[in-house]
Amino acid sequence: MRRTRRAGPVRIGLLTEGGYPYARGEGGAWCDRLVRGLPGHDFDVYALSRSPRVEAAGHVECPAHVGRVRQVRLWGPAVADPPRRVVRGAFRRGFREFAEALAGADGGSPAGRADRFACGLYALADLAQERPGALPALLRGDEALAELEAACRAPGVRPVLADIVVTELLTVVDELERLLRPLSVEWYGPAELGAVDVCHAVSGGPAALPGLLAKRFCGTPLVVTEYTVRAREALLAHRAAGLPPAVRALLGDLHRLLSGEAYRQAALVTPGSAHVRRWQERCGAPPERMRTIHPGIDAGRFARAGAAAEAEANAEEKVAHADPTVAWVGRVDPAKDLIALLHAFHTIRREEPRARLRIFHARAVDERAAAYLGHCRTLAAQLFPDEAADARAVGESPVSFEEIGSPGAPEAADAYAAGDVVVLSSCAEGFPLSLVEAMFCGRPTVSTDVGAVREVIGGTGLVVPPRNPKALAEATLDLLRGPDRAARLGAAARERALALFTVTASVDAFRESYLGVVAHHPARRPALLDARGAPRPFITPAESLAPSRLAPTPAHPAWSPLPETARS
Repeated sequence: MRRTRRAGPVRIGLLTEGGYPYARGEGGAWCDRLVRGLPGHDFDVYALSRSPRVEAAGHVECPAHVGRVRQVRLWGPAVADPPRRVVRGAFRRGFREFAEALAGADGGSPAGRADRFACGLYALADLAQERPGALPALLRGDEALAELEAACRAPGVRPVLADIVVTELLTVVDELERLLRPLSVEWYGPAELGAVDVCHAVSGGPAALPGLLAKRFCGTPLVVTEYTVRAREALLAHRAAGLPPAVRALLGDLHRLLSGEAYRQAALVTPGSAHVRRWQERCGAPPERMRTIHPGIDAGRFARAGAAAEAEANAEEKVAHADPTVAWVGRVDPAKDLIALLHAFHTIRREEPRARLRIFHARAVDERAAAYLGHCRTLAAQLFPDEAADARAVGESPVSFEEIGSPGAPEAADAYAAGDVVVLSSCAEGFPLSLVEAMFCGRPTVSTDVGAVREVIGGTGLVVPPRNPKALAEATLDLLRGPDRAARLGAAARERALALFTVTASVDAFRESYLGVVAHHPARRPALLDARGAPRPFITPAESLAPSRLAPTPAHPAWSPLPETARS
C-alpha cells in the first residue's frame, strides 16, 4: 500500500504486531491516536500480521502523513528457496548459538546467555539478508531440528527439556520460522527503515525485530513501547493453548530473550505503567533509558457521562437508588474472572434484594471467549434460579448480559453511566483500560489488586484482593450504601483521569521522546557522514526538527544514497 508523503520534521517507522493499521483491538486504536496526534511528523508503518482473522477485520484509514504501509505475515506458508550447501554450514553455526541460548546449554550466566542469543540472532539475520528466501526453508529443515535437539540434550539444561520428543521439537521450529520471518524481509535498505529518523516498536516481541535489524544495518535508533509485557502475554497464551511444558519453556525463553535484547538495544524504553516497568527491568531493560508514558485514551467519548456524574456529585442531597446497579464493562475472558463477580453479586443480592448486575461485554471474538461467556450465563442461572423463573414471567432478571454496540444496547459511556458502582474483577491485568474509562465517566469503582490497578486508581477507588468474592462484595456494598462517599470518589477519579490519561498528555510525551532520541542519536546516512564515516556536526541540529510558528517547517533532506559522482 503506497500513499503520498509530505515532508515533516521527524520521520518515524512505526513497527506493529497484530494492531495498527488493522482495525482490531486497543493496540491499533492507541497507535491511530498517536499517529493522528502528531500531524507534524511523518510515519511509515511496518506491520506484522498475526492471523487471517486480523486481516479480515480490514485496515483503518491512515491519515495523509502516513507515507507507506508494509506488512509481513506471521502465518501461512513462507516464501522459501532451497538453500545451497555453503549456506547450510553458515546456518548451522548461527542456529547452534541461537538454540543453545534458548535451551540454556552449559549453564552460563544470564548475561552470557543473552549475548549468545544475540550472536545467534544476528548471524541468522545476516544470512537471511545475504540469501533471501533461504532462512524459512532452513528453519524447517533437518539441520534446525538436529541442532535444537542437541541443545536440549546438552549437559546443564533444565530437566523439563531433557525428555523433549520429536513432535515437540517440530512444534518449536515451526513457531520459530513464523516468528523470525521479519529477518528475511527487504525493509533494511536506505529507502526503507534506513530512511527513517527513529523506529518505534509497539512491543518488545517480534515487532521489535525490524527495529533491531534497522539499528544493526542502518544505525537507526529504536524506541520500544509496551502497555502489556509481550513476553508475559506469550507465556499466558502458550499455557492457554495447552502446549507441552518443554515447548512452553523454549518458546517462553525465546520471547524473554528477544524482549531483553530489544530493551538493551533501544535508545528509549517507554513502559505504560510502573507494573510493566518492573517486568522490563527484570528482563534487562536499563533504568537510565526508561520513561513511563501512560496510554492516551480519548476522553471526549465519555465527556457527557462525566458531566452528568459531576452534576450528580454537586447535588446538595444524595440518596441511594431504589434499584442499586453494579456494572461490569469489558472483554469476556477467563482472566476477567466474571465467575468471582457473579459469586460476589450473590452475596450482594442477599444484603440488597433489589440490586442488579449488568454485564456489558464486547462481542466474543473466538470460541474460547464464547464458551466462557456461556459458562457465565449458566452460572448466573444457577445462582439465581428463583429470580430467573420470575424473569421469564415479567421480563426482568437481576443479572443481565448485554453486548456493547449491538442494536438496542448501550455504547461504552452509557454502560459505565448505568452503574452506581463499576467493578473490575480481574485475576490478571496489564493496564486496566476499562478502569480508566470508568474514571473518565466519574463513576466510583471497586477493583482487584492486579497489574497496574493501584497505580491507575491512586486513592480514588476501592481495591480488594483478587479471587476473593467476599471482599469484592463487601467493598461494593459499602459504596452502594454510601452515596456521598461514592460521589466523592467518582469525582476524584475523573479529575485524576483527566490529568494523567488523556491523548494530549500521551502524544506530548512521545513528541518530546522522539526529539530527544533524534538529538542524541545522529543518523548515520551517507549524506551526513564525513570521509571517516563519522557524523558531521551540526548538519541537522535538534532545534531544526522543532516546528516553528514564524517560518514554514523545512522539508526533510533526501535520505537516499549519494550518486556515484557525488561520492567520488
